[in-house]
Amino acid sequence: MSETLINITLDVWRQNGPADAGHFETYEAKEISTDSSFLEMLDIVNEQLIDAGKIPITFESDCREGICGTCSLMINGQAHGPNKGQATCQLHMRTFKNGDHITIEPFRATSFPVIKDLAVSRAAMDKIQHAGGYITVATGSAPDANLTQVPKEAADLAMDAAQCIGCGACVAACPNSAAQLFTSAKINHLNLLPQGQSERWKRVEEMVDTMEDFFGTCTNHGECYEACPKEISLDFIAFMNRDYVKAKIKNRKLAGQNG
Repeated sequence: MSETLINITLDVWRQNGPADAGHFETYEAKEISTDSSFLEMLDIVNEQLIDAGKIPITFESDCREGICGTCSLMINGQAHGPNKGQATCQLHMRTFKNGDHITIEPFRATSFPVIKDLAVSRAAMDKIQHAGGYITVATGSAPDANLTQVPKEAADLAMDAAQCIGCGACVAACPNSAAQLFTSAKINHLNLLPQGQSERWKRVEEMVDTMEDFFGTCTNHGECYEACPKEISLDFIAFMNRDYVKAKIKNRKLAGQNG
């Protein structure tokens, strides 16, 4: 079978840094294989820019396997592009047609300041993780796998939440720039397991409070789920909200007992 090649026009956001106003520049991407991924297409465009003595487009990527979450782009106004359940690196050019006009922007949210071109800082999400997205209790040596009883439903839910790759598509897609889907996934993959119980209430309160310092409020639009490359369930937000209310009560009682 012969290789299919397409010609497309790109409107790419170029911005030298956080203080720069930024602007769109237009590039012609010619004879692009439909077997190429979207990031490989950008690599080809960058090679052409370098050969022409021009500055290449800055964008982020690492694993290129839909795992690391760094390949975060707005493609024609959609986080990660038109295909549901995919990161940008999993998007292939066969999705587009010859002659298409594609607009490429960085994730748009006040909490994601542009570093350069299509690369943004997601340090605000890191701060949520730092607030409680870990287990610190001493667990000793690893016990036999069957010694800690975990209900299958809890284990399955924890694994579903743990799929979150922290890309920020949920924030970029939300009209409020809310981070509830990300935060709830990072909370629940620990809170649903026995190992996460000792710090459960402290974790919930501190991670949610940190989230609210940087991100907007959830108003149940559901755009976060639609944009999420791992299709994290909105149910986790409900679980987080329930635990947050309980945490406020439990933590105040503990503070009173220790005061």
